[in-house]
Amino acid sequence: LSRDPRILRANICAKTLDLNRPAFYGETAMSHYETIRQDGDLQPLGFRLLKWVWKHQVGWMVAAAVLLTAVYHFRQVEGGRLAEAQSMQRSIETTSPAQAHDEMLSPQDGRVHQDVMALVNGVDISRQDLVAKCVQQHGKEVLESLVNKRLIMNHCQKRNISISNEEIAAEVDRMAQRFQLGREQWLEMLEKERGISASEYARDIIWPTLALRKLAASDIEVSQEEIQKAYEQEFGEMVRARLIAVEDAQLAKQLQEQLTADPQSFSRVAIEHSIDVNSASVGGLIQPIRRHVGDPGIEKAAFNLQLGQISPVIAVANQFVILKSEGRIPARTLDEMQVQNQIVEKIKDEKLRLVANQLFEKLQSSATVQNVYNVPKLRETMPGVVATVNGDRIFMKVLGTECLQRHGEKVLEGEISRLLLRQALQQSKLQVTQEDLKSEVVHAAELAGVVDDAGNANLEAWFKAVTTEQGISKSQYLNNAVWPSAALKKLTAQNVQVTEEDMQKGFEANYGERVRCRAIVLGNMRRAQEVWDKARQNPTADYFGDLAEEYSIEPTTRSLRGEVPPIQRFSGQPQLEEAAFQLQPGQLSGIVQAGNKFLVIRCEGRTEQMNIDMAQVGDILRQDIYEKKLRLAMNKKFEEIREQSRIDNYLIGTSQAPPEKASSRAAVVRRDKAVQPTSTQR
Repeated sequence: LSRDPRILRANICAKTLDLNRPAFYGETAMSHYETIRQDGDLQPLGFRLLKWVWKHQVGWMVAAAVLLTAVYHFRQVEGGRLAEAQSMQRSIETTSPAQAHDEMLSPQDGRVHQDVMALVNGVDISRQDLVAKCVQQHGKEVLESLVNKRLIMNHCQKRNISISNEEIAAEVDRMAQRFQLGREQWLEMLEKERGISASEYARDIIWPTLALRKLAASDIEVSQEEIQKAYEQEFGEMVRARLIAVEDAQLAKQLQEQLTADPQSFSRVAIEHSIDVNSASVGGLIQPIRRHVGDPGIEKAAFNLQLGQISPVIAVANQFVILKSEGRIPARTLDEMQVQNQIVEKIKDEKLRLVANQLFEKLQSSATVQNVYNVPKLRETMPGVVATVNGDRIFMKVLGTECLQRHGEKVLEGEISRLLLRQALQQSKLQVTQEDLKSEVVHAAELAGVVDDAGNANLEAWFKAVTTEQGISKSQYLNNAVWPSAALKKLTAQNVQVTEEDMQKGFEANYGERVRCRAIVLGNMRRAQEVWDKARQNPTADYFGDLAEEYSIEPTTRSLRGEVPPIQRFSGQPQLEEAAFQLQPGQLSGIVQAGNKFLVIRCEGRTEQMNIDMAQVGDILRQDIYEKKLRLAMNKKFEEIREQSRIDNYLIGTSQAPPEKASSRAAVVRRDKAVQPTSTQR
């Protein structure tokens, strides 16, 4: 949270193992670094990290956004999932192609029709209001999807292409097998984790995929050369390496000459100079470099290095990179024929994504599409119509129904949450003012580092970043993230205090000594005991690294041979800290249980306490701790508000009532026969 570089240096972990403990004073010590990803995370303005390493996640962190996400998963009702999944499976198998086409723009779910979607402490949320919110938040993307599906359908009809029941069912099975799951488990996971029902999956994902695959069949053929390249990428030799990235060419040249003369200093130089925080925190260590994955210059340089050799300076985008080889990981010896089908499917999927964009462009250029929804004059001449595709009309009712079916549950949870907050504010005789909203936006921009030359929040740049990168409007951002955060601060801020004990712990966490170590993460006690005994019999650092590479279930510790950022005090992992700080260099810990994971730690020494006085960083440190305590207080307050409320959710058929006064039990969300799931149809 802090903008002070000294505190930023302490808070170096990009992502942590989920060991289910909060950290008030510092980050948890076990970092989980992301490998190559394809998503478009919001990044700091003007800062571009190397694509072939891992993407650095820096986004707008407004407390309400976190809270509302948590709310959606708050005490979800379990049970009956397998039976529902089996019902979903039958719905896929019994849907004819004609029905799939007809129902694609007007899906049916067979539920009871109700005009009230939820009751929150006696106050209703109507279907009409919920549909309007769904269209407001998701109408643009859903309409685009409807238009694209209509274009695909028309093109399929022209080319006499159809998708059979058997093809849909077979594709569902193929996807389940790809993730090593049975069909029922796969459908259950989609419903539970992604909120996608089986009918939505068949209609909105499987059917368009199969249709595009047939339309683009000639363009997604796979050559033997592509198979060989993909095999090398997936199973070929890899280079273990360390990396230093800087933005100044002259500095890079000086560092390269220094490192060539003294390769052993690479880790220290990476810590002191590299702008890639994730790798710098572990002495420049990065994920093993594969062939055909990212920047060709990086790969060529890496595979030309001998063990311990320093690379020349490599220019990548606007940065300059230096590598040091830490050795090779041999290619996996597999029969290419055994994995060829897997490789071919992967290549076809990648090609299909590229071809789909080209196909859509071709279909759109040859079709007459009118977006009535976004043009007021057209809306007047065609009331109730949102778009036309080659003269075929798509009506607002269809758009509303589709938005409700796809996003209704999530949007309704947001509406319930905001209604609960409005009721809590009213009971406390408080209100959120425009000044409160502005203050919250300024605060969010400052936390993300979006400031002008004078250090003040650059609101124009911040709004542009949020709306562009997150794909939402300014009003959606203010309503869905800013207002809930401001409301919860009104309800909690006066009760949050930073004590002197907090300050001392925070100072020690950020600037005190830390334990340098390696760690192996195991999934069960039996395996942990086996690995611990192996490490005890051969207590060398190299052998411990071999064990981490072979046994650790956590990808980063496995790929980095157990190396993790130094463990600090008061990180939120008391068992881990206690075990680490009792060790002397070279000593092995006992088995440390943290959440549902088991760790074996080998101490490699201590870092020195930083020579900084409390007075130098006191103000910034106090603000940092206050922010963390405030977030936790806001989360706790919202849980209390929800637990003390009566909520009947007719969309998903759940009911929650406050616990009895004589009982200390929390409110229970349950299926209620009197609260039947309502249809998303009118």
